[in-house]
This record gives sequence, C-alpha cells and structure tokens, in this order.
Amino acid sequence: MKISATIITFNEESNIKAACESVAWADEIVVVDSNSTDATRELAAAAGARVIINAWPGFGAQKQFAVDQARHEWIFSLDADERVSDELRHSIESLRNKPEAELADGYQIARRTFYQQRWIRGGGWYPDRQLRLFKKSQGRWKQRHIHESVTMNPGARVERLSGDLLHYTLQNAAHHHRMIGERYAPLAARQMFEEGRRTSVLGVASAGPAAFFRSLILKGGLRDGFAGFTIASFAAHHAFLKHLMLWEKQAANNTENTDSDD
Repeated sequence: MKISATIITFNEESNIKAACESVAWADEIVVVDSNSTDATRELAAAAGARVIINAWPGFGAQKQFAVDQARHEWIFSLDADERVSDELRHSIESLRNKPEAELADGYQIARRTFYQQRWIRGGGWYPDRQLRLFKKSQGRWKQRHIHESVTMNPGARVERLSGDLLHYTLQNAAHHHRMIGERYAPLAARQMFEEGRRTSVLGVASAGPAAFFRSLILKGGLRDGFAGFTIASFAAHHAFLKHLMLWEKQAANNTENTDSDD
C-alpha cells in the first residue's frame, strides 16, 4: 500500500513546512501550487515535496489535478492548514500491514478545528468527517466551487479511521470575517444559483437567525462557551450574506432576461 499525499497551495509559506512534515510518512508528497507570490514552493520542495504549478481552476478541480499527478493508487488529501494527529498516523500505518482484500476503498476521518485557543467540540464543527484517504481508481473530487468532497464509485466500500485531522484555520476575527465576505459567501451563492436554488426577501431575513440557532443550540455550540457563540454569530453572518448575494444574482438575472425580451 503506497500512499501519495496531495496538498494544494496558494501563498501558504506559513503553513506548508508543517503540512509536509505532517505527511512525511507518505511515499510521496505532491504539492500543486497556483502561482504563489511568496516562498511556498521553495519551502515545499525543501520539505521533500514534488512541486507542480497549475493555474487556479477552482478547489475541486485543483484537488483532482493533484490526484491525477500522483504516482500511487492510494491518495491522502491534506489542506495546507491541516495536520495529521499521531493517532491518525498510527491508524493509517496499521492499514499498510493488512492484506489488500481487507482494505476498504476509502476512509473517512474526523476533523477537529482549533479556534480561539481551544479545540471546538460543537457548532457542527466536530467531528466534521472528511473522506481524505481513498483509491484514486474508486473516487474523484466533485467539481464544486465550495465545500468540495470526494465522490466514490457505486459499490465502493468506505470505512472510518480513528484519530483526528487537526485543522488550524481562521487566525482571528478579522480573518474569519474576511474569509466569509471574500470567499465562502460569494462561492456559496454562486453554487446555489448554478444549482437552481432561489431565495426571497423572507429567506434573506430569516437565514441568519436560523443559522445562529442551529449552530449554538441544535449543534451544541453552547459547549464551547464564547467560542461557540462567536462561531454561531459568524454562521449567521455567512448565511445572511450568501442568501443576500443569491438574491442579488437573481435580480440581475431577471433584469438581463427582461432586457433580452425587449
């Protein structure tokens, strides 16, 4: 069982060394970089990675490009701001001692996020299972603008591994706010619009409060204290903003259609 670890990057010089060290147990590390302007590529190469430059095509497409460049059948996909815990590494290493016939085709891994100086337990942020170890002949990354994930072939067997994928994301409140406004909400609105989803003034107005209640109460955000409250507040902001942006797209589309009819 030979494993290729794949990482996609853009200006990740503060993360890439630790990310590569986290998967040093892999049989190769493939870093696909979308024209970083910092020292990401040099640091990745120094850490033992094979670095490939590819213009940015979107999250799912870039991750699939990395899979296609890998030399081995088994893929372990890691984001630059993630690290493999010791328990997870031992779980993966234990698979190498099993006969091929006993292996599943893919493995889900729980992801634990570090936020406001603590490991988050609620708010829908844990266990946040991700399918990250899989046979490339049995799975592919979905071509989505956001929340990309691996889709396995019909009949493929998926199991769970013990141990967490450690996620060091969102440096502070300003970073969290910026990521929602510049990445998450615009991409989510675009994805919803392309999927034919529509909203209304009532939908825009209710999206935020509903997301806050869901995160803090229904998904157990209260267990994380003030961090849970903060996460729920940002969830509300994200929900409001993506629905507002979707509403704007609808209005612009309706205007275009009206003009074309005239």
